[in-house]
Amino acid sequence: MSRDTACEQTGENMDQGEPITETSGLGRDPDMEYEAIARWLGAIEFGWDIERALEFALFRTYAVPSISGLLARTGKFEAEPRRRYDDTELLLSEPMEHGIDSPRGAEAVARINAIHGRFRISNDDMLYVLSTFVCEPVRWCGRYAKRPFTDDETRAWTNYYRHLGARMGIAGIPESFEAFDRLNRAYEDAHFRFAASNKRIAVASLDLLLGFYLPRPLFGLGRPVALSLMDTPLLLAMGFEPPPPGTQRLVKRAMTLRKWVLARLPRRKTPRLITARKRPSYPGGYAISELGGVPRQGAVRTPSRS
Repeated sequence: MSRDTACEQTGENMDQGEPITETSGLGRDPDMEYEAIARWLGAIEFGWDIERALEFALFRTYAVPSISGLLARTGKFEAEPRRRYDDTELLLSEPMEHGIDSPRGAEAVARINAIHGRFRISNDDMLYVLSTFVCEPVRWCGRYAKRPFTDDETRAWTNYYRHLGARMGIAGIPESFEAFDRLNRAYEDAHFRFAASNKRIAVASLDLLLGFYLPRPLFGLGRPVALSLMDTPLLLAMGFEPPPPGTQRLVKRAMTLRKWVLARLPRRKTPRLITARKRPSYPGGYAISELGGVPRQGAVRTPSRS
């Protein structure tokens, strides 16, 4: 059996050598072992929920005209939405699944910094985006997952993104979840407002997400369901009409039922590794150096695995 295959089947962290198991995030120190706890939360305990929460976290950033305007000007999001989604998810998952300071994690962070360095992005915008990565998974799991984050899990999750943000050169990073939450809400109150670029990027993003679950002819049925998971300030900033109240109630009841069922199922045993997933953007595997731009000649690719 190859090392890549063994890593996929056991959840072994390829750089740090520690398997991810159903109990590997339990009983750890959230101030010292935050990476192990965050990795377990994302790969075992709340895999599907955290991935959806981070999708909605990014979606929220498109309600800020300075952020959506940059994406609209580059044209890459609307031209290749799936590749941009894959690039973003992989660049964020490499440090999470392999360690921020592991060879792969460090390369991914350097790649993120190089991409951001091409553009004039304010520290305030960078800090807000970071706050969505901290806050939205905690909020989502409190509403829709089998259980909320514990206090230690929230602290570890916050510490992980504090250290990732520091590697990205972001200034003024809050020291606690509560401080991130205050910053996040204040920023949205001040900066959420409608702009044409918001809607352009939001429509492209929403169609991409719906395409993960539905054929295009059924997007009209799926769109009100997705919009029912968004709050009114976000919808207004995107230029979307709120779904009918009956649809919103139905979606909330369905999510409550899902939560009740999940709470009664056995804990997941095998990790759900995002970096091991096959992707149409990279059918032959990907190299970190090609994510978010033009591949570097001679780059070593991580093979795609089923």
